[in-house]
Amino acid sequence: MKICVIGTGYVGLVAGAAFADFGNNVTCVDINEEKVDMLNRGEIPIYEPGLDRIVERNAAKGRLLFSTDILGSVKDRQVVFLAVGTPQGDDGNANLAYLKDAALSVAQGINQLTIVVNKSTVPVGTAEVIQEIFNKNSKEEAIVISNPEFLKEGDAINDFMKPERVIIGTTSERARHIMGELYAPFVRSRNRIIFMDAKSAELTKYASNSFLATRISFMNEIARLCDVVGADVESVRKGMGSDSRIGPKFLYPGIGYGGSCFPKDISAILYLSHKLDTPLHVVESTHAVNDRQKVYLVEKLLSRTKDVKGLTVGILGLAFKPNTDDVREAPAHKIIEKLLSLGAVVRAYDPIAMDNFALEHPQKEGSLTYCKNLYETVTGCDATFLCTEWHELQRPDFAKIHDLMRGNLLFDGRNVWSQSEVAEAGFIMECVGRPTIEAK
Repeated sequence: MKICVIGTGYVGLVAGAAFADFGNNVTCVDINEEKVDMLNRGEIPIYEPGLDRIVERNAAKGRLLFSTDILGSVKDRQVVFLAVGTPQGDDGNANLAYLKDAALSVAQGINQLTIVVNKSTVPVGTAEVIQEIFNKNSKEEAIVISNPEFLKEGDAINDFMKPERVIIGTTSERARHIMGELYAPFVRSRNRIIFMDAKSAELTKYASNSFLATRISFMNEIARLCDVVGADVESVRKGMGSDSRIGPKFLYPGIGYGGSCFPKDISAILYLSHKLDTPLHVVESTHAVNDRQKVYLVEKLLSRTKDVKGLTVGILGLAFKPNTDDVREAPAHKIIEKLLSLGAVVRAYDPIAMDNFALEHPQKEGSLTYCKNLYETVTGCDATFLCTEWHELQRPDFAKIHDLMRGNLLFDGRNVWSQSEVAEAGFIMECVGRPTIEAK
């Protein structure tokens, strides 16, 4: 098929590259000339494992093009995907300004019947809003449908190539047929395409992310209770997860969720519930628990030292999760802000996301220093926090760390460090919902 994808951000670039990899003719469009120039040079503006190889392969074969020309790129296209940003507005709702602007440009450029697919995460009813833009501004017929994305950053290529489900929101039989043909190669082993109306599709995305976030916050609440009663949340998690009605996924306690999806989507669905006077009390609590959980390690440090002024604290991991350079809503933001406000000195390191993090928190001599690796980070520290469980941070040389640190306090915010190795190296370690490890 001939496809156009508007937006070369995380969703648009992954979708465009994946569709091209199955033989489709794809043009990805962005108004950011610098980003398009980068892509035409073979440079990927985001970090996502495996994406660079797929882009390079399909660009070399001429199946994947990048352009700033929206009007020219949408002509003669059977399907146009809208994958532009819908950032959180000041009121908590998704800001649709970029989406509406993109829709207007596409409406002015299409020259045949076109399936317009909204890939962006949007409030319920947005498909109708976008359809009206086409009805008023396009000389050609457009069928606007919803096709929300369910990609996990760090594993997006696998998620797109082997989707657990593909949600298509439309009542148009023509659109169902075309989208079914487009996604057929991705679901050959088992048809995972689920058709529904557009409003249900839009709400499915918000409901899914809200539920997953709720599981995380629930386990973080249980972990706090474990800390008080002396239970081990790892045992509790395994016991719960073995129940087929519950399952093991998203039962890992930690220091809260972040990223571009969960916080924004929860804010948007809460905005909708307030607007319609239909409270979502569970989702409200999920948000509140997560906000508090992000500074849990600082609370644990204060319970031991009472005052952190003048202490040096190492922060390992700044991205909201491993295998991404995304630092949006990452717990490290609140942790570092809290430590600095209390007078601590912070040394920080992340394998990939350091430059992005520094845009919001610039290095400042005497208070915040970015380091080249784990061992440089911990040098001279009184305490060290693990905030992101990158592979290279999970099994370090704890004896070496002990020699480099000034103090002996470790705080494992992801429950991945070896308790026996930590104890043998002479550390005291606090985890999330697990018994404190005392130095041997």
